[in-house]
Parts: sequence; C-alpha cells; structure tokens
Amino acid sequence: MRWYAAEKALELGHGGIERVHELTGLSRPTIRRGIRELRSNSPLDLTGRIRRAGAGRHRREDEDSTLPHDLECLLEATTAGDPMSALKWTSKSTRTLARDLMATGHKVSARTVDRLLYELDYSQQGNRKTKKG
Repeated sequence: MRWYAAEKALELGHGGIERVHELTGLSRPTIRRGIRELRSNSPLDLTGRIRRAGAGRHRREDEDSTLPHDLECLLEATTAGDPMSALKWTSKSTRTLARDLMATGHKVSARTVDRLLYELDYSQQGNRKTKKG
C-alpha cells in the first residue's frame, strides 16, 4: 500500500504527498518512505515483514500485569455457564467492564476487554476465526 500511495503521489507531482495523505490517511513519512524505496536502485522486497520485529502496539496486559487478574475478579460475581462445558459468559457488557476497570486505575478499552474475555474462553458476540495468544 505504501508503494502504491508513493506511486500516486509521484504521479500527482507537487503537492502529491499531501493529497495522497488526505485521501488515504497514510502518514506523510510513510508516503515519503515509499517514494525513497521506489526511487532506489535496489529491488523491492515483496517477501519480508511489513513491520520491524517488535514494532506495533504492545498489549495492555504486557504493560499492566494485574489487568487480567482484576478482570477475572470483576467477572466472578457475574459469570454464568454450564458447569459440564467450557462455555461461560457474563451479564456485564464489555463497556461496563472497561468502565469498572478504569475506576480501579486501569487504562483499558472495551475492545481490549473483549479480547481478554475471548482469551479467558468467554462466549462472545464477535466474529473471531482463530484464538490469538
């Protein structure tokens, strides 16, 4: 995508980087990097990683080790399920759980709570194909 955006910015000429940035939402440095890569004499690496190893956003529980335990404590009173199966659920919404966790000092979103619930084997409305972990 970076190379395509860079190609379009080059086609547009002066102001192309800004225009492509506005249209795609890609950052200007990303577009400039694509331009540098396209202009270089070396072949483009189509087999490598998209990001550097270790790049990207870190998981919240890696930075806040008590988060999973505190979430489980909140879930104890509202967990339901069949004791004969692994299926369990909670009557609280992810937003409510996130709000309760934030009240105890955690910086967490409903989306993160949703992911943690999934990893704790809670039944979810989400559309997940595989379990990440």
